[in-house]
Amino acid sequence: MITIDELKMQMGGHKSAVDELGDALAIAASEKRVAELEHKMTMPGFYDDTEASQKVFAEMSSLKGKLERYTKLKSLYDDAETMLLLCEEENDPDLIPEAESAVEAVAHAVDELQMITLLSGEYDKNNAILTFHAGTGGTEAQDWADMLFRMYNRWGVAHGYKVSTLDYQDGDEAGLKSASILVEGANAYGMLKSENGVHRLVRVSPFDSQSRRQTSFASLEVMPEMDDSIQVDIRPEDIEMQVFRSSGAGGQHINKTSSAVRLIHKPTGIVVSCQTERSQFQNRDTAMKMLASKLYQIKEQEHLDKISDIKGVQKEIAWGHQIRSYVFMPYTMVKDHRTGYESGNVQAVMDGDLDGFINAYLKAASRNELQDV
Repeated sequence: MITIDELKMQMGGHKSAVDELGDALAIAASEKRVAELEHKMTMPGFYDDTEASQKVFAEMSSLKGKLERYTKLKSLYDDAETMLLLCEEENDPDLIPEAESAVEAVAHAVDELQMITLLSGEYDKNNAILTFHAGTGGTEAQDWADMLFRMYNRWGVAHGYKVSTLDYQDGDEAGLKSASILVEGANAYGMLKSENGVHRLVRVSPFDSQSRRQTSFASLEVMPEMDDSIQVDIRPEDIEMQVFRSSGAGGQHINKTSSAVRLIHKPTGIVVSCQTERSQFQNRDTAMKMLASKLYQIKEQEHLDKISDIKGVQKEIAWGHQIRSYVFMPYTMVKDHRTGYESGNVQAVMDGDLDGFINAYLKAASRNELQDV
């Protein structure tokens, strides 16, 4: 059993981390900024400019979310300190497990906030668009893509993000061929950018009558949703629009008329789809935002001067260059090949427990320690 002295040593480290986080998150400056924004909201005519007021609300929400997390951390730290004092005063070994749990809660909250301090990229604060593609292998790969779809939906909901399905193309017998979701909330892209790449599954196939071991691949593209301040020059003559009937994971909420929209960017071959809005026009607008985000991201990654410099799809899915492997048998393990981080609790990971992988990626990226895959 852990001792009180050992727990006090852990708390000493957490005290330093809490103080450093207060500085790194600019808590005092954030509180001042919230007061400024609240005053701005009381000014006459504030709500007349919808676009400007929405930006204020977005900044306010982000700042308050950060402050609430830090306040929660301080509260957990105070509770743990109080618990340790009680243990010493009562000299009761039965209180140690409760004190240990309180110290662990502080450690978890510190890790969570430290992740936020690593989000310094230009688009880290933006919403995220996630697009899933099944690899070769038919039903097996399509089922795996659907499992990933479920995993990231669960992660988003568990972290308080709004998750909306933009497109869902059913698999031939099970799963999905492709799908897209929008994850809305502060730092969504920054938290999820580490998940971009090929994901590999090893398991006994439920679709194989001989119960043979199968390896399947699916890819995930993660893009920041671009706001209106980013201008992407897409020529109308470069876009082919197709309409089709909505289907897939929307059930009764999917409009069964031919309102779904597929856009093909002819110079690059990039295809985006949206089918969840009620009208064809709304679906087209959403698809255009998706296309703009993808083209802009490629332009930035390839260090190009303009969109027209993109010749063909730049990032083909490279099977065998997976970022992460999920092994269901003969043992259970999920391992990230860029950081070496792994977890033996496969079921928890598939239920959305991805914070360890995300945290390890952000730390390794900040130190330039990511391994090539």
